[in-house]
Amino acid sequence: MVRLAAASLVGTAIEFYDFFVYGTAAALVLGPLFFPTFSPLAGTLAAFGTFAVGFVSRPLGSMLFGPLGDRHGRRPVLIASLLLTGLATVAVGFVPTYDSIGIAAPVLLLVLRFLQGLGLGGEWGGAVLLTAEHAPAARRGLWSGFPQVGPSIGFLLANGTMLTLSATLSDGEFRSWGWRVPFWGAGLLAGAGLLLRAQVTESPRFRELAERGERAAAPLAEVVRGHWRLVLLTAGGLAVGYAVFYAVTTWSLAYGTERLGVARTTLLGCVMAAVAVLGALTPLAAHLGDRFGRRPMCLVGCVAVVVWMFPLVALLRTGEPPLMFLGFLGALVAFITMFAVTSAYLPELFEARVRCTGAALGYNLAGVLGGALTPIVATAVSHGDGPPWGVAAYLIAVALLSLGCFALLPETRPTADRPDGGRPAVRPLEAGEAAV
Repeated sequence: MVRLAAASLVGTAIEFYDFFVYGTAAALVLGPLFFPTFSPLAGTLAAFGTFAVGFVSRPLGSMLFGPLGDRHGRRPVLIASLLLTGLATVAVGFVPTYDSIGIAAPVLLLVLRFLQGLGLGGEWGGAVLLTAEHAPAARRGLWSGFPQVGPSIGFLLANGTMLTLSATLSDGEFRSWGWRVPFWGAGLLAGAGLLLRAQVTESPRFRELAERGERAAAPLAEVVRGHWRLVLLTAGGLAVGYAVFYAVTTWSLAYGTERLGVARTTLLGCVMAAVAVLGALTPLAAHLGDRFGRRPMCLVGCVAVVVWMFPLVALLRTGEPPLMFLGFLGALVAFITMFAVTSAYLPELFEARVRCTGAALGYNLAGVLGGALTPIVATAVSHGDGPPWGVAAYLIAVALLSLGCFALLPETRPTADRPDGGRPAVRPLEAGEAAV
């Protein structure tokens, strides 16, 4: 389990590094470099538009890689998705700016961002299923939570590189070539990840399905036909987590530097410190999901978002690093209360024969609802001179939507008297597994 959890964690860290480094670049430099004819606000919105394309393509990646995982195994998905995302990220670092090739520059960005999202759409399902389907039932939440540490590590790697370059280069050097370095570094990380994942063994649950001849012939069609309600509820439930995370890690960078005049390095430092605490708390929150249940943790996280969004905006507005850090940390603690348990919750909700497709599709549709729109909406409603209370109201509205969706989902945590996790009309899997 340690080896499997480490392989899943490292892989998700690398893939999310690729994804996050684009978001940071979009907030800091892509607007003026690739949309120079736009006003500063319109340029930022356009850069966030290319950022959003990665989320739109993630469900398509789930439709591509999910059936591959259900038909041919979880392991091939891990390798193919990492390779695609890594190559697309490296290529972003070589795209000429608008001044060099005109409109072709943002078009190339758009295509490569689409490919990034396509690869990441397959990553999460394969990574969490390898740990979830190997883990003992009583500790499935804890072991499955380790891939959820990967995004925090990926974010710290991406932004740590950006922070170092911002602090050591002049503004002209950073805009000229410095911002490209983190994209080039993705190639080395992808190579290391591929070597590690090549040594991972296939999920025992998938091997059992293959030996019995029980694999779904058309996993995507089966999910759409028989599990569409579950996909929509999981997407709606997880939307608030994406919205909060990208409000903190992407929109706040653009707002703080452009509207509040806070130094780029100061803001990145505050966000990174909050994300570091987030990563450290993830295994604890996942363990609490084993003890108290997946659904209660998700409901508590939604309520915490509702309570904390106005304080988040007020603390950000001060421009004071300790207060901004406090605002970011409170929001991310609410976020991880939900997302630490999702890597056990979603696989337990879906049948094993379509689990890779269904879990990945619900997870990545949530990214479209919460992650793609949030930086754009938040930037649009925060253009006035006063505090951006509209951002808080928007995030609270998303949290209430997610709260309603989680309220309609069942609890899946296995117990001694309910090895099926309380789901109706399902047969148990191998000893103690939560759902078929």
